[in-house]
Amino acid sequence: MSILCDTQIRDSVRIVPFADNAKRPGTVSFGVSSYGYDVRVGTKFKVFTNATSGGTAIVDPKTFTNDLFITIDTAVTGKDHIVIPPNSFALAETVETIEVPRDVLAICVGKSTYARCGIIVNVTPLEPEWRGKVTIEISNTTPLPARIYANEGIAQMVFLKASRTCVSSYADKGGKYQDQAGLTLPRVDGVPFADGTPNQP
Repeated sequence: MSILCDTQIRDSVRIVPFADNAKRPGTVSFGVSSYGYDVRVGTKFKVFTNATSGGTAIVDPKTFTNDLFITIDTAVTGKDHIVIPPNSFALAETVETIEVPRDVLAICVGKSTYARCGIIVNVTPLEPEWRGKVTIEISNTTPLPARIYANEGIAQMVFLKASRTCVSSYADKGGKYQDQAGLTLPRVDGVPFADGTPNQP
């Protein structure tokens, strides 16, 4: 297994829009780097809160309800950032749409700029032939409110090329998060959403 370099990422991984890692003063960096690609966070966020449920909500991946969070879109608020409360959590989406080749696995790591502020970013691995916008998990581990800047860098994707091509890819399995067009809530196969609608991509 090997790590794709900048030219290999440009040639073999479909990332739209694709950006060079140029210096952009005053901006959390994004774009292709030596051995990875720094993705941007979009404008839509779901920030977890007890405020809407009166403190009675429980996070359950099989019964995910709208009273768990508030939805914020910086394109609507006119601000360039959101604020995540202390010791809280938010879901977001990437600006970029990514299509992973069949012989590649993508791993997400956080950016040093946010990590030094106590902001932890997580994305589960993007499997071979996964495609779509990436849903990002952002945790504010500090006892203070934290700003996250929309349309700026949030995490780095590292692409690992396998020595052999897999027998069954994410596309072959019809993965439930395939072709997600934006921020996507948890899905459990065979379990409908809390409002009774089918749990389908």
